[in-house]
Amino acid sequence: MNVTVFGTGYVGLVQAAVLAEAGHRVSCIDIDENKIERLQQGHIPIFEPGLEPLVKRNNESGNLTFSTDAAAGVAHGELIFIAVGTPPDEDGSADLRYVLTVARTIAEHMNGKKYIINKSTVPVGTADKVREEVTRTLHKRDALNLEFDVISNPEFLKEGSAVSDCMRPDRIIIGTSEHASEQKMRQLYAPFNRNHDKVIVMDVRSAELAKYAANCMLATKISFMNEMAVIADRVGADIESVRQGIGSDPRIGYHFIYPGIGYGGSCFPKDVQALKITAAQLGLDPKVLNAVEERNHAQKHYLLDKIVQRYGTDLSGKTFALWGLAFKPNTDDMREAPSRVLMEKLWEMGARVRAFDPEAMHECERIYGNRENLQLCGTRDSALAGADALIIATEWQQFKSLDHNTVRNSLKAPVVFDGRNLYQPLDMAEAGFEYFCVGRPQVAKA
Repeated sequence: MNVTVFGTGYVGLVQAAVLAEAGHRVSCIDIDENKIERLQQGHIPIFEPGLEPLVKRNNESGNLTFSTDAAAGVAHGELIFIAVGTPPDEDGSADLRYVLTVARTIAEHMNGKKYIINKSTVPVGTADKVREEVTRTLHKRDALNLEFDVISNPEFLKEGSAVSDCMRPDRIIIGTSEHASEQKMRQLYAPFNRNHDKVIVMDVRSAELAKYAANCMLATKISFMNEMAVIADRVGADIESVRQGIGSDPRIGYHFIYPGIGYGGSCFPKDVQALKITAAQLGLDPKVLNAVEERNHAQKHYLLDKIVQRYGTDLSGKTFALWGLAFKPNTDDMREAPSRVLMEKLWEMGARVRAFDPEAMHECERIYGNRENLQLCGTRDSALAGADALIIATEWQQFKSLDHNTVRNSLKAPVVFDGRNLYQPLDMAEAGFEYFCVGRPQVAKA
């Protein structure tokens, strides 16, 4: 099938590459000439495991092309994905200007029936706005005889495993009331739907809400577990034992119940906030969502509170090694990352930071530039040199095995603040460390 994807960001590029891999002929359109030129040369703007070879292979085969020519993109695709950004507006609601601009562009150039597919995460009612924008533009062209449908097809990708999630989706939600649209979408996704039927068809508004509801449910599980960790601190319980105890209940399960220092990224914070705004606009008070967001903001200060308890509020002259900058492993994304709150608060209190992350170093440099109180180090071990303590903010695989001797000999004192509970408190104490983690009793060092 001929497919066009407007937007070569995270969602658009992954979806385009995977569809091309399945044999569809996919044209990616973006207004950023530099990004398109780099993609044509095989340079991928984001880090996502497995994406670069997928893009290169399908670009070389001709199944995946990149262009800034919107008219050519509209002419190419019978199915046209809108996969542009929906950043938070000033009030926290999703900004739809880019989505509606693409809708208008499609309507300006279309000369036959088009299936317009909302892939961007958008509030309930966005499909109606896209439909109105297309109709209004066609009216100006005196071309209301041209047929189109607007379909909601939300993505459920996890950064760090997006290619795998897209190749082997656990569900494919199609929001449409038109039989022809459903059939076209089933045909598009047939290569990913062979094992068993993963397609769930519903009305457009339900599909739009399903995306927000999914992300907000996951954010709720994270914030709930983080709140339990805070309670565990006070009552002397071990949150890891609690996690295993409740996770064994099949009604709860083990997914998304790991305590830590808060969620980040481009999805959970933005989507919780956007759904809160939608509820407020409807005259509702989203009590659960408010609590989820409040706990997440507080949790990003969890390790800072422990650092202040250990060293006081004046950290002048102190240096902290920081392992992990990305908001989660297997990505270079630092949007809303807990590491940013940690660093910025440490700097406010006079401390210096020596940081390492396997993928997010360039992103950190882009965000903060050159700072006297930030040193980006080439390896995890070099970040330790001369630091007063180690802070762990991201659970990268390479951080999960700790060389006690190297860490102890590199730090001024054997102190570790672990925001991801990577190690066992007893093991750390026996190795001579002061070990502070999340919701677990501190064991006195040997």
